[in-house]
Amino acid sequence: MTLTCIAVDDEPLALGLVCAFIEKTPFLRLTGRYSSAVEALQGLMAGPVDVIFLDIQMPDLTGLELARVLERNNRGAYTTRIIFTTAFDQFALDGFRVDALDYLLKPFNYEEFLRGASKARQYFELVHRPESMPAAIAPAAPTEMSDDYLFLRVEYQLVRIAYSDILYMEGLKDYVKVFRQSDPEKPLLSLTSLKALEEKLPTSQFMRVHRSFIVALGQIKAVTRNSVEIGSATIPVSDQYKDVFSQFISRWL
Repeated sequence: MTLTCIAVDDEPLALGLVCAFIEKTPFLRLTGRYSSAVEALQGLMAGPVDVIFLDIQMPDLTGLELARVLERNNRGAYTTRIIFTTAFDQFALDGFRVDALDYLLKPFNYEEFLRGASKARQYFELVHRPESMPAAIAPAAPTEMSDDYLFLRVEYQLVRIAYSDILYMEGLKDYVKVFRQSDPEKPLLSLTSLKALEEKLPTSQFMRVHRSFIVALGQIKAVTRNSVEIGSATIPVSDQYKDVFSQFISRWL
């Protein structure tokens, strides 16, 4: 698979380096180079591309502002993905929020560039492989579901997680932590909401027991009136969910 790409950077040396890296990579094809986001937006009107290697700090229109414009346009059938190239690491969270595939911190070498480009290739291979994913991945959505697993957006990639591997999920302010049986000490962190996951997870396998927790029913080791025990964790059951939880407990009696 060959991906069409453009590079956008207001620094000539940085723009030249990214273009050289693109031309060096067999599965990438450079179709445009722009010194401003405004020029890139005009160029994209002639036709979409697969990947944009995009600087963030630029005059007139920043890379983040261009990304938000493209995010709105991406709601159609065609999807353009972004890999940010910037000297400022404080924009990493903003890049995550506009659904960037990767975030390359300047100065980066070809190995780091290739790692980001490979994420793009893996993404588009998933999109064009219907037998792996019954529906195309929608970039505005944090997860995609199947009968026995979900794809969860973690950092700048989609991670496939089997339902059977999930212990429980903890909702934070803007994120969800997913604790897994395979690596309970290292939860996956995704920019999504617990409510969004609750609406998509199968109710036969998962239950929300607290405003901050969803548990995998098959992983519960013990229950009390006010808590469930999963692995080494004790998860509280709040009053809001006690009626549904009590119905579940009745199956144990």
